[in-house]
Amino acid sequence: MTPPGTITDLLAALVRAGGAPRLTWYGPDGERVELSGAVTVNWVNKTANLLVEEFDVGPQTVVGLDLPAHWRTLVWALAAWRVGACVEVRPAQADVLVTTDPLPHAGHAALVAVALPALARRFAGTLPGGAVDAGSAVMTYADQLLWAPPTVPTAPALATADAVIAHADLVPTLLATAPPAPQRVLMSHDDTGAFLRTAVGVLLTGGSVVLLDPGVATELAADAARRDRLVAAEQVTLEL
Repeated sequence: MTPPGTITDLLAALVRAGGAPRLTWYGPDGERVELSGAVTVNWVNKTANLLVEEFDVGPQTVVGLDLPAHWRTLVWALAAWRVGACVEVRPAQADVLVTTDPLPHAGHAALVAVALPALARRFAGTLPGGAVDAGSAVMTYADQLLWAPPTVPTAPALATADAVIAHADLVPTLLATAPPAPQRVLMSHDDTGAFLRTAVGVLLTGGSVVLLDPGVATELAADAARRDRLVAAEQVTLEL
């Protein structure tokens, strides 16, 4: 299989893959979320439409993700890349700031508050004036991408403490450390940037991700039998 050459190609491949799980999340309090490729792209399209229509996001726009390693974080990153923007992890400055903790950023011109629980339909905390509640707003946007500005290959795509990667180099960089063949990959990350690089690399090679909240990963490390049951149930073929 030839890996997708761009993020747009990856999203098309996820839709073609059918209903098999591509992203599974184990969170606190027994939370489990499973997304097929098509459902993942549905979330990405809705989020991309919000970014374009609400904030006019496009090439050279910096979308800051002040978010943990989480399935929603992957959706926001893919949406930002689909419309040609730059994802910056835990940024000090960003044109659009997406965060689970909006109050310290009150006054930011483009602020999005994200509730992480799967069943959350709105942000439970206090929203600063002008902030967008992602829980309710994303669901109002179309399931299909309505319009996206052309991606500029030389524009930045991913900015971390270590490097800035251009859109033209994003997929090759992620593939460089990805599994060489499709795998069902079990992972947990405290580092959001490392999570995005690893998870998207797995998807690019046709694999799927089982992502553990760090707290769940700690619990499983102390309970080998429970971990073995999860690995078997999820048909994990590679652990990172």
